[in-house]
Amino acid sequence: MSKRILKGQIVSEKMDKTRVVLVERLKEHPKYKKRYKISRRYKAHDEKNEYHIGDQVYIEETKPMSRDKRWIVVKKI
Repeated sequence: MSKRILKGQIVSEKMDKTRVVLVERLKEHPKYKKRYKISRRYKAHDEKNEYHIGDQVYIEETKPMSRDKRWIVVKKI
């Protein structure tokens, strides 16, 4: 089974070894067919604290590390 990989931007680095990544996607209204942006924030693990605010990164789904953290930062774009 393949793991999900998402692309997003780091918006917070206040926690140790954790980054908050904002992932935006386009969604289409079922009736009116208008596209609009949906954004969601994911907490992702960053072991070496090497990524900073504004970085575009890929995050990958992994086993739960805490109550909220289920993603890991893979690499910078």
